[in-house]
Amino acid sequence: MRAALILCLSILVAACGPALAPAAAITPSASPGPASATRIQQPPVAPPTPPGTNLPAFACANASGGKTGVANVVAARVAEQIGYDRFVLQFDSTVPSYTVKRQSTPVFPLGAGGQFITLSGTSGVLVQVFSATGANSFTGPSDFTHAEYLVLKEARQTEDFEGHVSWGLGLGTAACLRTFTLADPARLVVDLSTGTS
Repeated sequence: MRAALILCLSILVAACGPALAPAAAITPSASPGPASATRIQQPPVAPPTPPGTNLPAFACANASGGKTGVANVVAARVAEQIGYDRFVLQFDSTVPSYTVKRQSTPVFPLGAGGQFITLSGTSGVLVQVFSATGANSFTGPSDFTHAEYLVLKEARQTEDFEGHVSWGLGLGTAACLRTFTLADPARLVVDLSTGTS
């Protein structure tokens, strides 16, 4: 009886003690391959057409265009590219009516007072924008001089008065033009061919 009691107590003590769980087996997880990975594929999206494609041809002639309306000039830029030098006027809303005229000298009217200014170069282009102003919106440079450019030697604002904004472009040699507009932001672009005119 005593032996049975000791046996019962031994079983009770063993049952009340901490139970040891078997050691967990750790196996390296397989990296998901293409077959097991869930992937969401988006439909292909065509990239936007960059400015500079589908542009008009260069022409050795004057140009005009734009839309009826009033706009503010907010920036002017020049750049040297492969095959052409570029002049850009940027507006806050739309590109208003404009003319781009070639001329045999780099001499331009300075405002409406009857004075003239001679820019760098041997010929020129007069860019005129109507129903526009930069008086309260344009704070950038109004004269760019680049003797190292192949054609465009100087670009200078020559007028901003009573809704007329004019820029003279002094050219090292007569050049054919490519004039067009871009949207978002609104820009008037004048490219000057660096090839033969």
